[in-house]
Amino acid sequence: MYPIPRYCDLDGVAEICPLLEGVTLMTLNACDMIHARTRNSDYQIFLLDPISAGAIVRGGEYFAEPVEATVSGSTFGGCMLKAGWLGVGLRMEIYVNGQRTVTSPVQSLRVERADFGADQCDSIESGLAEVSASGNH
Repeated sequence: MYPIPRYCDLDGVAEICPLLEGVTLMTLNACDMIHARTRNSDYQIFLLDPISAGAIVRGGEYFAEPVEATVSGSTFGGCMLKAGWLGVGLRMEIYVNGQRTVTSPVQSLRVERADFGADQCDSIESGLAEVSASGNH
């Protein structure tokens, strides 16, 4: 019998996830922008609906042009998914037209918050929050 790495079973994931830094999509607002740097690419995720995780995504090999997508959440690369959450050290799972794309591991996340005044719906003031990898994951 082969030993299963701790992060590959449900108990291990439950222990590890609270230790990881990340962003819960439902705590953001529509029009907030997530900048995600992965091991191989940079992504811009313009959040359309935090509840459904609908977004416009650009970046990486598969999203050279902006495309409407659903940002499902984070995974270690297998079938377990932490829905509605993007975590440093994990891979983002993004769906476009029914096609699943899994990125390389996230190295850093930065959120630009849209701050719309009642009379200025077309201007954005940025409030920045940043989460970075603290070492190699």
